[in-house]
Amino acid sequence: MEKINYGKLLDETLAKLRETGERPSLLLHACCAPCSSHTLTVLDSFFDITLYFCNPNIAPESEFDFRLKELKRLVSEMGLGIDIIEEEYDPAPFYELAKGLEDLPERGERCRKCIGFRLGMAGEKAAELGCDYFTTTLTISPHKDCTFINQKGAEISEICGVPYLFSDFKKHDGYKHSIELSKQYSLYRQDYCGCVYSKANREKETS
Repeated sequence: MEKINYGKLLDETLAKLRETGERPSLLLHACCAPCSSHTLTVLDSFFDITLYFCNPNIAPESEFDFRLKELKRLVSEMGLGIDIIEEEYDPAPFYELAKGLEDLPERGERCRKCIGFRLGMAGEKAAELGCDYFTTTLTISPHKDCTFINQKGAEISEICGVPYLFSDFKKHDGYKHSIELSKQYSLYRQDYCGCVYSKANREKETS
């Protein structure tokens, strides 16, 4: 099976919008400020963006609150007139889907279920708001399976009725740019994905 270049698909979509002058609405699921930084610089010129902070995997609650605070600070300091919708902290759905998968490494089935859950919530919210597209910042991470994220987004699009914006925000040195922007805005860059299991794995690697 031929591998799909999701970065090229995004480039093609943006080129069409540049030609037509259209400015669709986009619900952008955001996992944290660093991953959102470069992503926002790519998308803000083309879409009316609403950020969606829905991350029940993040633990502890203080970490959840701080990542949200950093996201709000980033948007403010970048001078972007973007609304942020935040779901209340409720880790119960994550722990339910993680049952029996606690010891799996990152990018395994636990991560796939977690990403699928968050994309599902984003698709539902996009449909509720009448957005033209939805997508996520997660494809900027070199630790995430970009192909899975885009395929899951396409599946959820069929369910919610809102087109999924394909992406690979790592392309064009996107991840490198996110690091540069993190330094520019003095952003907190967490060293684990978010859940207690990813934190434990990270601590094992660095011990």
